[in-house]
Amino acid sequence: MSKLQELDQIDIGILSQLMKDAKTPYTDIAKQLFVSSGTIHVRMRKMEDLGLIKGSNLSIDYSKLGYDITAFLGVYLSKSSQYDHVATELKKIPEVVGLNYTTGQYSMFVKIICQDTNHLRDVLHDKIQQIGEITRTETFISLQESIDRPLDLFESMELDK
Repeated sequence: MSKLQELDQIDIGILSQLMKDAKTPYTDIAKQLFVSSGTIHVRMRKMEDLGLIKGSNLSIDYSKLGYDITAFLGVYLSKSSQYDHVATELKKIPEVVGLNYTTGQYSMFVKIICQDTNHLRDVLHDKIQQIGEITRTETFISLQESIDRPLDLFESMELDK
């Protein structure tokens, strides 16, 4: 059974609200869904135990902290079997904020946040390209992020019907 099949409309409602605003008090969610706040607590624990909820994140505008460059890095590995080792090494680099194992041209796709182009160059040259299994990289600098949102569970469920 998929995790989605173990959820009902109350669970989906809880997730939908918290994905819009993770700071929403359980009492407010309970009022919106016409259940008790205790029900919200129990449902949240259930979804955590299922591994569906993995924590909560704080959304930061890094540019206001002086980090003005977001870059994506296509990484070529000499062998795809080296992914786990390279992923472990990339996790040690603070500027690496995202990593995906991909199909297609690249073995991996990495998201990096840096202060400026000099900082980016240093991260690429002194850290990432020093990982032996990486044969080469291609860098893409983001000029603007227009969409960064969670999946709207209610909308996607309506489309499936």
